[in-house]
Amino acid sequence: MRKLQTAALLCTTLGLISLAVPAQAADATNWLAKDNWQFRLRAIGVLPDDSSTVNIGGEASVGDAVTPEFDISYFFTDHIAAELILATAQHQVNYNGNTNLGDTMILPPTLTVQYHFTPDNAFSPYVGAGLNYSMFYNEKSGTGFTDLKVNGGVGYAVQAGFDYWLNDNWGLNLDAKKIFLNIDAKLNNGTIRADVDLDPWVIGTGISYRF
Repeated sequence: MRKLQTAALLCTTLGLISLAVPAQAADATNWLAKDNWQFRLRAIGVLPDDSSTVNIGGEASVGDAVTPEFDISYFFTDHIAAELILATAQHQVNYNGNTNLGDTMILPPTLTVQYHFTPDNAFSPYVGAGLNYSMFYNEKSGTGFTDLKVNGGVGYAVQAGFDYWLNDNWGLNLDAKKIFLNIDAKLNNGTIRADVDLDPWVIGTGISYRF
C-alpha cells in the first residue's frame, strides 16, 4: 500500500510540474521577476505519529517539537507554485514512553508543488504534494546509553493550507503537512536497534509576504 501511495503522489506531483513548466517556459526571460516570489515565516509544531519495532521488544517513539520555520514559494503560474520549507528542531527519543534514550536534531527540508484555487482572493486556499529529505545530527545519548545514531532518509508529503491576505502584500497563513518517513535508530554500538515509521504532522501558522 505504501508503494502505491508513493507512486500516486509522485505522478500527481509530476503532473502539476508538467502543467507549470510550459507556461513558465513561454516567459523564460521573466522567471526572476519579484512578482513570482512569496515568503512566509511560521511557527510550526512537529508532531510524530509514529509506530516502531525494536529488536529487544517494546516501542521507541519520538517526542513533539515546536520551532520557527521559513519558506520560499515560487509561482510558475497564478495557480501553480513550488514551496520549499526550511527549519530545524530538537526531538527526544523515548523507549516505552518513559525512558529517555537521547536527543537529536532534525533538518527536514520539504519541497512541494501546490495548486492555489483562488490566488486573487483575500481567502486563498491551496493543496500540495512533494518530497521530504530528513537529516538527523547532533545526537546525544540519554543517561545509561551510548552512541545514539539516527539515520534519516527520503519521504513524501501531502499538504493543505490557506493564506488570508490583509492587503496586497501581507497576509496570515495556516498550513498542515503530513510527511511519511521511515527512520532507523541504534544505541550502545548497535546492540539496540529500532525501525520507526515517524510519519509526523507538521502544523504551522504565521505571516505571508508577496511582492
